[in-house]
Amino acid sequence: IKCDWFHTSLCCTHNTRWNFLCLWVLFFVFFFFIVVLILFPLTSIPDCLGNHFSVLKLNLYISDIEISRAQIPKPVNQLAEEVGLLPEELEAYGRSKAKVCLSLLDRLHTQPDGKYVLVAGITPTPLGEGKSTVTIGLVQALSAHLSLNSFACLRQPSQGPTFGVKGGAAGGGYAQVIPMEEFNLHLTGDIHAITAANNLVAAAIDARMLHEATQSDKALFNRLVPSVNGVRKFSPIQFSRLQRLGIDKTNPASLTPEEVTSFVRLDLDPSKITWQRVVDTNDRFLRKITVGQANTEKGQIRETGFDIAVASEIMAILALADSLEDMKNRLARMVVGTSRSGQPVTTEDLGVSGALTVLMKDAIKPTLMQTLEGTPVFVHAGPFANIAHGNSSVLADKLALKLVGRDGFVVTEAGFGADIGMEKFFNIKCRASGLRPNVVVLVATIRALKMHGGGPNVSAGAPLPKEYIDENLSLVAAGCHSNLKKQIQIAHLFGIPVVVALNVFKTDTQAEIDLVCEIAKGCGASDAVPCNHWAQGGRGSIKLAQAVNEAASRPSNFQFLYNIEMPIADKIRTIAQKVYGADDIELSPAAKDKIDYYNQQGYGLLPICMAKTHLSLSHMPDKKGAPTGFVLPIRDVRASIGAGFIYPLVGTMSTMPGLPTRPCFYDIDLDPVTGEITGLF
Repeated sequence: IKCDWFHTSLCCTHNTRWNFLCLWVLFFVFFFFIVVLILFPLTSIPDCLGNHFSVLKLNLYISDIEISRAQIPKPVNQLAEEVGLLPEELEAYGRSKAKVCLSLLDRLHTQPDGKYVLVAGITPTPLGEGKSTVTIGLVQALSAHLSLNSFACLRQPSQGPTFGVKGGAAGGGYAQVIPMEEFNLHLTGDIHAITAANNLVAAAIDARMLHEATQSDKALFNRLVPSVNGVRKFSPIQFSRLQRLGIDKTNPASLTPEEVTSFVRLDLDPSKITWQRVVDTNDRFLRKITVGQANTEKGQIRETGFDIAVASEIMAILALADSLEDMKNRLARMVVGTSRSGQPVTTEDLGVSGALTVLMKDAIKPTLMQTLEGTPVFVHAGPFANIAHGNSSVLADKLALKLVGRDGFVVTEAGFGADIGMEKFFNIKCRASGLRPNVVVLVATIRALKMHGGGPNVSAGAPLPKEYIDENLSLVAAGCHSNLKKQIQIAHLFGIPVVVALNVFKTDTQAEIDLVCEIAKGCGASDAVPCNHWAQGGRGSIKLAQAVNEAASRPSNFQFLYNIEMPIADKIRTIAQKVYGADDIELSPAAKDKIDYYNQQGYGLLPICMAKTHLSLSHMPDKKGAPTGFVLPIRDVRASIGAGFIYPLVGTMSTMPGLPTRPCFYDIDLDPVTGEITGLF
């Protein structure tokens, strides 16, 4: 028998026929494994709890939506098992997403936390610079390519920007959360729960004012503490009201007439009600409205307004609570207005805080999803960074840190630039959680750097000017030495090492990329690396993952920007001067009065949550780079007592966005035959 191309010395022996058969068997076994390696979509890496984590292979398509639809997500129960969740800790919402029970924290309380990474950014263009995409690409690189356990923790998108100017927020290219449609739309209903809870408070306020205005003390008392089967008793939430009033009685019949009056009359001042209704739509015409005009409301007409749902204090509470009990207590502390005698009135005084907790009992559980490469993601809460504190939930981060283990990574994202989302992450979220980050990833794009270097304005929907398409090293350098340098310095104020992630676009030249990385390192970044996750998935962010791994292993010296015991005005001034670069602040008379009132009520020890434009380090959206020599105007100061922060309104900042001339909803549609959604990207 003649030996052919797979011939070895074995087939040229006296037992030629047997050896020939063995070699063919070996050949087919070898061929089988090659086919499996090429075609089978899963490979395995161990996770921290001893399971095997499966990685989804990427399919090469063109558009974001095609990429998303080409990938079939792992069943969520498989994903949950891979990351170490028990079946009883999972509440599935369909095939590809699930709520995770908070009992996991008790089970894993002895498990060491992983490393904590914050993704922030430079001041963005109106188009956004891809922080979510970088976050997803980074965790794909860590888990799917470097075999390091990692979790992404992202905010839930609001319907406002999804149908307004921004569109979908699931990442992009080969760094997405899937299924993209479910991520961007209703998800598991958390924002709907917040809307319902917020508007229940609003309804309770107006109803209580109506009844107090039209009934005697005795009639109010008989209705608020009704006699049931001849027995009159206080409900548990009414005991809290009595305690706040200093009434130490349990028998309704024992109250004096004066005590009855103080118990039944909240006596809200209509001009000092701070609570507004919410809707998760950019509806500018609801910014100021009049309610109570029907004849049935008996003349109880007043001005009020709507905020966008994600600006609700209940959203902030969801993001900052660390347990169901903590959320319940925070909901009870929310102040809705002031009485005519100058006392704060809470949701507990209204008797509604228990009902709010019931509406929010499922929303407090983070939602488990996955990236295109099958790595795990927690999606939870969605406060805006220019209005609220701009971070996903404390609970999602805490759960993820336990699941990844000591050597794993949790990558969480802060909204907009480092001057907004990152500053609030450190001063508000880290105070609430007790967690301390290991490294900051600062996202930059050459497009944004050129804008800060003096390039023309960038508008959503309009073609990019040629300065952003053609190579222009002078604009890049100017942007690096202004905005990028300032944002690195802001991170260093908190003692955290910085890795700059340059989100690469196809119009970027190698000379521009090299220049950014060189200047970033010269400005104090631990490292600066170009990232190609949009085009290549996790493989395009391997260098970033390696840089983050190295930076996270170095010691950090985390510190807060200000002492919480500083006066409110001084805390605002510290942020304005050290973070924004302002010379000073200017408090309006209304802002001064509010600060005095909050100090009188004992709220002066709360951190600050600035409501400021995200388009500039200053309060002026058109001032790019790193403006100096300005005074920051504080138009008003409000308090979210349940959430636990004071929020000043800077300039003309609005808590209800508006729709542009051509909103994104023009392109969003449903194919009635296939059921596929178009236009979200």
